[in-house]
Amino acid sequence: MTAPAVSISEQDADALGGDDSILMRQRRDHARLDAMMNRCLSEDLPPGELDAVWTDIVQLVFSHAFAEETVLWPLLRRVSPDGEELTRQVEAEHQAVNDLVARIERSPDDPRRAEWIRQAFALIRQDIRDEEDELLPRLRTAFDDRKLRRIGAAWEAVRATAPTRPHPGVRRATR
Repeated sequence: MTAPAVSISEQDADALGGDDSILMRQRRDHARLDAMMNRCLSEDLPPGELDAVWTDIVQLVFSHAFAEETVLWPLLRRVSPDGEELTRQVEAEHQAVNDLVARIERSPDDPRRAEWIRQAFALIRQDIRDEEDELLPRLRTAFDDRKLRRIGAAWEAVRATAPTRPHPGVRRATR
């Protein structure tokens, strides 16, 4: 197996196909998620803001993941010899986040809620690393800048209409 290109986290917008490319859109969402998770865990978060920050995180996580699964992973399975295996791993991470968020939302007064949130954030951060370091560089290798921008526009359109909450009764397909 050939090594994928360098992590997208280490490249500038020009190297990633421009500001509107799927790679830059992904990176911006990932950075926004990281900042919101840090804020959520912050000791100086004003009382009453935890729920609002949590809601923003959940909405972004689910719309982002849905767009990935709908637009990106089918492409990756088509262009990368190990795309099937890689996307299956990331979809399992997405399902684990889905399950944890559903548990958190079902049990708002559970004393384990803070620990579950930390676990969800650890899973999200692992998912981000896997995507930026392993999956997304394969898209950079497979597509030119123009195609990456077209994929970015399609991904954004799907994300704008995607579910923003976990669906505890529907599991992701495992291939």
